[in-house]
Amino acid sequence: MTRQVNIGIGEEDRVAISEGLSRLLADTYTLYLTSHNFHWNVTGPMFNSLHLMFMTQYTELWNAVDPIAERIRSLGQPAPGSYAQFAKLSSLPDVPEVPPKALEMVDVLAKGHEATARTARALFPLVEKANDEPSADLLTQRIGVHEQAAWMLRALLEE
Repeated sequence: MTRQVNIGIGEEDRVAISEGLSRLLADTYTLYLTSHNFHWNVTGPMFNSLHLMFMTQYTELWNAVDPIAERIRSLGQPAPGSYAQFAKLSSLPDVPEVPPKALEMVDVLAKGHEATARTARALFPLVEKANDEPSADLLTQRIGVHEQAAWMLRALLEE
């Protein structure tokens, strides 16, 4: 028997917010996988600094997927968790099969963080309309992380 969810947010809003959070989860997981892949495969004169930066970023992303998925569950919806689901939901491309050069990796990740920030930001009007403060708090935190990571990555590309 499934119990009715009665948290003060109507079912239609809970479903719509969960769908948006599922897209954020897919973007986050895809960006995690890309960052980890680049950590393993980076080469060149910036190897050490990029290897460490990518590790810091993929660790943060890994730690972010659980709170996003658990918020979806708190709203009474199933959290996506397969590569097939993430591929359908993510706004990011899959990890490149052939690792790009170091600065191309930086560019791919900067664009990925920007896209993930946009995914989170797009959900704000619905979350605010539904008075879903926990989701708003989660989105605020995620946007800040992604905007800062994108800035740091873009800074590496400036001459």
